[in-house]
Amino acid sequence: MQLREFLPKTLFGRMLSIILVPMIFVQIITVFIFYERHWDTVTRHMAQNLAGEIALLVSNIGSRPDKFTIETITAKGAQYFNFPIYFREGDLLPTIPVAPPETYAETMLRRELKRQVKQAWRLDTSSNENLIFVDLEVANGVLRIYASRKRIFSSTSWTFIGWTVSSSIILFAIALMFLRGQVRPIHRLANAARQLGLGRTAPDYRLEGAREVRLAGRAFQAMRHRIMRQVNERTEMLAGVSHDLRTPLTRIRLQLALMKESVDTKAIINDLSEMEEMIGGYIAFVAGEGEEAPQDIAINLLLERLVTQAQKSHKFDITLLPVKDEVPVFPMRRNAIQRAFSNIISNAIRYSSKSIVTIQLRNDELILTFDDDGAGIPKERRADAIRPFIRLEESRNRRTGGAGLGLSITSDIIHSHGGELTLADSDLGGLRVLVKLPI
Repeated sequence: MQLREFLPKTLFGRMLSIILVPMIFVQIITVFIFYERHWDTVTRHMAQNLAGEIALLVSNIGSRPDKFTIETITAKGAQYFNFPIYFREGDLLPTIPVAPPETYAETMLRRELKRQVKQAWRLDTSSNENLIFVDLEVANGVLRIYASRKRIFSSTSWTFIGWTVSSSIILFAIALMFLRGQVRPIHRLANAARQLGLGRTAPDYRLEGAREVRLAGRAFQAMRHRIMRQVNERTEMLAGVSHDLRTPLTRIRLQLALMKESVDTKAIINDLSEMEEMIGGYIAFVAGEGEEAPQDIAINLLLERLVTQAQKSHKFDITLLPVKDEVPVFPMRRNAIQRAFSNIISNAIRYSSKSIVTIQLRNDELILTFDDDGAGIPKERRADAIRPFIRLEESRNRRTGGAGLGLSITSDIIHSHGGELTLADSDLGGLRVLVKLPI
């Protein structure tokens, strides 16, 4: 088991730990050292003073004090030491063994009384929560001296602990406030980067925070501007290429329409259709759907519509299994994601006779599984199947396959949404297309 397993997972938690853990450690050491020395010193002096006052008060009491002596001691105890004194004539000290002391202050007081008081005595610190009793035995009775518990239990120790805890809470609150202000810009930068990775916009991002965070923010903005500029330039270039390629093809098709129908003209027309299909596929692959604005989409409803369409239009045996969890709605580019799923279903229709679609929600991602019972794709060729312009069907017959762009376009769309597309073996015996989309 490693230490990092117990560390906070967030930047805010780790920064807070860097401040909080040393502060608590220092406070504990300070309290332990100071409190121990303070408690020991103060308690010892207070016990010495109390025992000394009692010893001074009864130093001349004698072995059998008379009534006048008792009255004198009572008056002096009340006047000089604030000791209420009560004499129980003819009484004796209890013979029950004294319980061991429970506190350090009681231990110190017992030790000082034993050292300074010559008479037999008995200490009681538990009968009253505000007073302690010291019973002194003489020949004709027991003299009980009352003293306040504050005489041996110092309240400054609790005051010190209270101030220590209060100051720690104040420091923690100040650190919490400043840390939130420092982490907030980093969180916004991370969220903006995630939105860009998911193909979404982050219009509310602005530079703020410390110098290093601002530098990272400027680098992110420059990267985003370069990406958007390249996408726009690519789109404009492709629009021009599309126009330049389609215009001569249209002229050729018009000229063929004016010519007499023959075997050669039919072959040329077929070649023209093939070229137009290839050009459309190439442009669709490179252009993608980058200009489409994201919108909230329910994936389960979108797949239900595509599955129903495949069942009715192609009479294909395809099933969408019921979803166990509630599928959340999150932003995606509708036309792009619909095209990606349509490509997967189209491949299943072309190469298999049965397909099953499942939707699962796991943590913060949506997992879509497309299984079919076709011939599948060998494991060593699955990476090639996703690459553009690679056809696993070696022939150039358009009836046996397209331009090799179906899964490539699908993979490109999934990745533009921050997701992942993988190929695996299906439980039905064919191919499994696994799509993971972050929510």
